[in-house]
Amino acid sequence: MNNARRVLVLTEADDPTADLVIEELNDRDVPIARFDTSDFPSSLTVAADINGLRNWRGWLRTPTREVDLTAVRSLYYRRPSDFDFSRLEPQQARFAASQARFGLGGLLADLPGCLYVNHPNAIADAEYKPVQLSVAASVGLRVSPTLITNDPEEARAFARGVGRIIYKPLYLGLHDLDGQPASIWVKEVDLEDLDDSIAGTMHLFQARCDKVADLRVTVIGDKVFCVKIKTESPDLLDWRYDYDHLSYTVVEPPAGIVDSMQAYMKRFDLVFGCFDFAVPRNGGPVFLECNPNGQWGWLEEATGLPMTAAVADLLQKGTR
Repeated sequence: MNNARRVLVLTEADDPTADLVIEELNDRDVPIARFDTSDFPSSLTVAADINGLRNWRGWLRTPTREVDLTAVRSLYYRRPSDFDFSRLEPQQARFAASQARFGLGGLLADLPGCLYVNHPNAIADAEYKPVQLSVAASVGLRVSPTLITNDPEEARAFARGVGRIIYKPLYLGLHDLDGQPASIWVKEVDLEDLDDSIAGTMHLFQARCDKVADLRVTVIGDKVFCVKIKTESPDLLDWRYDYDHLSYTVVEPPAGIVDSMQAYMKRFDLVFGCFDFAVPRNGGPVFLECNPNGQWGWLEEATGLPMTAAVADLLQKGTR
């Protein structure tokens, strides 16, 4: 077994963001191994023991590579796929997937001396929008008035109280429309739109920000990359809806928010985060969200900011 301290990349087969980092690390001759959890159990084998020791010893193995779990300097946890138990009956598949999640997942969450970018548990904690908003407010970031509810009358009262409001999903999971993959965009809602269907599940409503641009601030360790994003249509609430009509400008982060962002990341134990802010017509930037596993490759291509190198630096060093 090759005991060189490796960078482990855990992600799906089609991940252009991970590809950028892997290419950079290969250019630096950094030992690296890429896996996906969908390889388990068909082509990925795992064994580990903790016999009288403080840490697990063992390996991950595929037909083409093997990684010593004690020799992982850093783990780039990107977008791993689901485990593949398609050969099993549904009830058996659910059981097998739960065992794999807590077995293999548990081992990967407890690698000794490993830097996680980011730790899967930290990513999971940091994806909850309610927690994001409360932590952002507590560290001094500006947050729009927000309501989370399944009570239609509370939603109507909120709209009457703050004026124009928007709806945004609490989590961007898989969504199908007539059998086709679909996205749910941030959109403005009128008072008459707030009908009794709200009672069916939780909804997030916010006071609409009179914004003139957006900021995407990518924090990688102690490095901060700030890009102003403008759309051709000032009424476009969600810039992800129309990438073809966006312009990008590298700017300095607004005064005061860097310390607040670092405090935010410390609260969640993150070393990487993509922060989104609205730039209002008046006043300082308004925190929208922080994606603990966000995309940045298209911004590097548009601006030349060295974000790939910054991620590779973290993974190569294996320390914050």
